[in-house]
Amino acid sequence: MKNIWNEIEKRILVLDGAMGTMLQAYKFVEADFRGERFKDYPTPLQGNNDLLSITQPHAIKEVHAKYFAAGADIVETNTFSGTTIAMADYQMEDLVYELNFESAKIAKEVADEFTAKEPHKPRFVAGSIGPTNRTASMSPDVNDPGYRAVTFDELRIAYKQQVEALLDGGVDVLLVETVFDTLNAKAALFAIEEVKTERDITIPIMLSGTITDASGRTLSGQTAEAFLISVSHIPLLSVGFNCALGANLLQPHLEAIANKTDFAISAHPNAGLPNAFGEYEESPEEMAAQIEEYLKKNLINIIGGCCGTTPDHITAIAEVAAKYKPRQVVVSC
Repeated sequence: MKNIWNEIEKRILVLDGAMGTMLQAYKFVEADFRGERFKDYPTPLQGNNDLLSITQPHAIKEVHAKYFAAGADIVETNTFSGTTIAMADYQMEDLVYELNFESAKIAKEVADEFTAKEPHKPRFVAGSIGPTNRTASMSPDVNDPGYRAVTFDELRIAYKQQVEALLDGGVDVLLVETVFDTLNAKAALFAIEEVKTERDITIPIMLSGTITDASGRTLSGQTAEAFLISVSHIPLLSVGFNCALGANLLQPHLEAIANKTDFAISAHPNAGLPNAFGEYEESPEEMAAQIEEYLKKNLINIIGGCCGTTPDHITAIAEVAAKYKPRQVVVSC
């Protein structure tokens, strides 16, 4: 495998777009999520997109292939909710290893196919590690500010299980993404470092936070610069932001960190802001034009799309990214 460290010094790398947006187009119903294996499962399963890596693997493979064909260098595994904590909603904690392993395996097979066809443009798989549906630094109960729904150690254990399965499935990079609580992210990073030590390996790590609103802060209250400072003790491939905002609204936060780190900078914004029906309407051309402003200012090394983005968005973004050189980075492990 060609090393992603080498590639990131040569060009701006393109990440894929939204998995959920693409899966919605299949219009899967409860029976599709269940498949034959889970037809008698005691809880509703519709909406458990991670499960589709087992029950509808052809669809997951097809989505990855569409994004690679559109110009992506990196695709994310279908594992955003692949922890025991998140899977508890479906009573599927015991499936966590299999979900992550199979998702990574599917993505890696597609990546290898495209790399074999275009060896000058190696493709990579990023193991997607979502934030879970709990927060370690804030109370979910306004009447009990000291209460926590999850502990650091519970997060660490859950993330470690996910990381081990993703690595066994063959991912090239680990992507801790959509970070709304830096303490959750620190638990994931701690777990990754544990696995690296135990296995005596190195693995590139991408870290992507989420600026939740116009305040310019994460949900747990950090500014972009504070977020960067609080995670800079870990050797990262990249740090950046995704979700919540469209490309134009995300730009000031990328500017806030781009000149303050030697890490690569990543961004995968939404296709604008959702309308009254929760739909993202920003066209590929509109989004690419906004992202070109990042490129003109030499802000990023990795660019992709989050909610509402499709292969068409990635094609437009890739075409723009190919015109520019990446920021200089300090290669580390």
